[in-house]
Amino acid sequence: MPSTVHALSADNEFAVAALQVIRRNGALVAFDADKIAVALSKAFLAVEGSQSAVSSRLREVVSRLTQTVVRSLTRRSPDGGTVHIEDIQDQVELALMRAGEHDVARAYVLYRERRTAERGSLAEVAGAPVLHVLVDGQRQPLDIAALLKTCEAACAGLGESVSARTILDQALKNLYDGVAMADVQQALILAARTLIEREPGYNYATARLLLASLSEEVIGAPVAAEDFATVNRKYWPKFIQRGIAAELLDPRLASFDLPRLAKALKPERDLQFGYLGLQTLYDRYFLHIAGRRIELPQIFFMRVAMGLALNEIDREARAIEFYDLISSFDFMCSTPTLFNSGTLHSQLSSCYLTTVADDLDGIYQSIKENALLQKYAGGLGNDWTPVRSLGSRIKGTNGQSQGVIPFLKVVNDTAVAVNQGGKRKGAVCAYLETWHLDIEEFLDLRKNTGDERRRTHDMNTANWIPDLFMQRVMDNGEWTLFSPVDVPDLHDKFGAEFEAAYVGYEVEAAAGRLKLHKKIPAVQLWRKMLTMLFETGHPWITFKDACNLRSPQQHVGVVHSSNLCTEITLNTSDEETAVCNLGSVNLLAHLKDGALDQAKLARTVTTALRMLDNVVDINFYATPKARNANLRHRPVGLGIMGFADCLYEIGLPYASTAAVEFADRTMEAVCYHAYSASSELARERGRYSSFTGSLWDQGILPLDSIQLLEAGRGTAVTVNRNFSQNWEMLRERIARHGMRNSNCVAIAPTATISNIVGVSASIEPAYQNLYVKSNLSGEFTVVNDALVRDLKALGLWDEVMVADLKYFDGSLARIERVPEELKARYATAFEIDPVWLIEAAARRQKWIDQAQSLNLYLALPSGKKLDEIYKLAWLRGLKTTYYLRTLGASQAEKAGGRDEAAVPDEPKFCAIDNPECEACQ
Repeated sequence: MPSTVHALSADNEFAVAALQVIRRNGALVAFDADKIAVALSKAFLAVEGSQSAVSSRLREVVSRLTQTVVRSLTRRSPDGGTVHIEDIQDQVELALMRAGEHDVARAYVLYRERRTAERGSLAEVAGAPVLHVLVDGQRQPLDIAALLKTCEAACAGLGESVSARTILDQALKNLYDGVAMADVQQALILAARTLIEREPGYNYATARLLLASLSEEVIGAPVAAEDFATVNRKYWPKFIQRGIAAELLDPRLASFDLPRLAKALKPERDLQFGYLGLQTLYDRYFLHIAGRRIELPQIFFMRVAMGLALNEIDREARAIEFYDLISSFDFMCSTPTLFNSGTLHSQLSSCYLTTVADDLDGIYQSIKENALLQKYAGGLGNDWTPVRSLGSRIKGTNGQSQGVIPFLKVVNDTAVAVNQGGKRKGAVCAYLETWHLDIEEFLDLRKNTGDERRRTHDMNTANWIPDLFMQRVMDNGEWTLFSPVDVPDLHDKFGAEFEAAYVGYEVEAAAGRLKLHKKIPAVQLWRKMLTMLFETGHPWITFKDACNLRSPQQHVGVVHSSNLCTEITLNTSDEETAVCNLGSVNLLAHLKDGALDQAKLARTVTTALRMLDNVVDINFYATPKARNANLRHRPVGLGIMGFADCLYEIGLPYASTAAVEFADRTMEAVCYHAYSASSELARERGRYSSFTGSLWDQGILPLDSIQLLEAGRGTAVTVNRNFSQNWEMLRERIARHGMRNSNCVAIAPTATISNIVGVSASIEPAYQNLYVKSNLSGEFTVVNDALVRDLKALGLWDEVMVADLKYFDGSLARIERVPEELKARYATAFEIDPVWLIEAAARRQKWIDQAQSLNLYLALPSGKKLDEIYKLAWLRGLKTTYYLRTLGASQAEKAGGRDEAAVPDEPKFCAIDNPECEACQ
């Protein structure tokens, strides 16, 4: 078959040319992509027969799969290097599975197993070759005994199922005669990580091998496991000196009592890391000089803690307190805080929300501010509702406006150009209210067809929907679109005031006094919203009135949008850019005997709130509007992660009333302790300056504010109102001391920090029980440890189970020998009716003063189902929703049968953990 690799980028072509393949006998040969195409063709022919040889489908599929394999290999080694032939075959197998070619993949696996057995017989006769390594340019025999000792240290305490010898044998296959010593350690890591799918314990062994490599890179020499703690403490002051000299660290860190902090370091906590967590820190978080890392994990956590304690009176005591919290994985700061705490550029906040003014100066000032805020890892939410629509008169030129859409193209390209300090892509979400005359074009922004000048493929979009629109949808009524230049007050109104003003403008339009407007059936617009959400993943569905009527800060402004991930609901205006500082509690670490440890949770939340409040004063603000707003209101966003892991630990299916109750009780406890901690901080440090007149000041807590939403809608919000904490006592405390923070709680996606900690993300159900995760650090096997534990207890964890989980995309549903109780408990995201996700979210939302990033999953989407779940989200009083995730036809067929009318041929937008999707990072 002729060459199939035609669509590779210049960078990929360079990497391919520089790549070499290690054959099984240790010889090096040039990488040849056409050999992959030949192997794939043979696999297809073995299954489909010779008649497929001339099939155009075969050629197309083989070409596409070959390109997938090549891209995967070159992403790992962009500068070339070596790859073992077994790794290439692993990627071929993975590409076949991901493409839904499961019969071909199975045939390919069986062929590999037969060839492995044949080679094993030959090897017994021929004997193993002697390998040499290059050390300082000199050849010497490879010290197998030393390598085995390294592997044994990595496997210590992980049980009999984690074998040092197995890791070594796998690694030796990836070595060739004359290999550089620097590549030997990497071979051990790569070998161990291939075993994770068989036994989760190898996840920790791989992390320890990576830690050994990292230690050698940082210290400059190999570090024995027994010397690791001593070396950490000895290196600690040198790190501070090196970081300050390199103009990376804040010089104020040198004024801390460094010996005291050195004694507080707990290097043994490095053993908590899984491979994905430590590799993520290595690739994206640890400080480096000319590409060489200068931080070890515990030193990194202490640096972050010191940066957050800079303004404390007893800085060392607080730094140690903060360090203990994050290094134990009980709580984790958000990515910007981990990136920048203790550095010269202490931009520690996660989210910025802005309102764009309706004039050219204001528009381009907002775009400039986007760039400045993104530079140091801030995610953005832009409110574009004030900008006049297409066809509106421009008074200064007597011309007509081109509307919002062309400016959003500029915002899109700015997000691409400013890539958060070279660490990840810029990320922004544009919000538009449903009555805006440009709303229909706004819905089309992410389409792959149409005028590219009116498309934004790299930014997110969201609908900002007033309750009146939803009521018109429910009543099958008409809806009128306006240009904001003609109805300027609608932007700042909500609830009954918005309805009165909006109806008044409809009367004006009907009388001919407002020329620029459009009347359409509300249901028609709603259907287009849902259609675009399904087809492109955007715009997301968010609810204006729920955000405003329940906002503690409605006395000083209006919530005009949410943020990049739809969990932040803060006021914005021409004068204020809302800022929020995030961090998340690891719920799993607070379970004790199957129940939430309230005392530990209270301690964790109290310390965490103090850390988040400190960010407000320490933070670097790229714009005056951000600084002024944050110092005035001091909002923070404490979230949670590990929710699904807690359900596994307790033994509850996500799709159950008991899980909904657990969501209710855990969120109540987190919020109660958060609000209590903020009130205690107010007693110590003073109230936030705009406290007077807030809902807090009026004695209205988040649970009480549901009544305000009901009053604004004129209908009941059907959500359980039971409680278990002493809210009356807290209400009295707030009346005495006030609050330090206008807002305290928001549930962020936690995709990356949950990887670091090694728990399930945020409030998410499991994506799959066994899968390969792709992100900016590469590809990682993820296996559900709890499931493996339960299957082992039943004697069901074996090679066949691993193969079945691969075949069925990590789902237990079609594996007959698995008990039904286990299938329910470990149901994956697409096997859970999204109604359960909404019901659990509604229970959380009643306690939360901001919102939550709520993804919804549909294996078999239909217009009826989409309509049902998003109406339910509104009726239950949710403030926002986030991604709608769907499956392509091949995956959906396995997930639960095929519906030709409802399922598209291909996934319509990003899959979970897509390395190109910033929201997944």
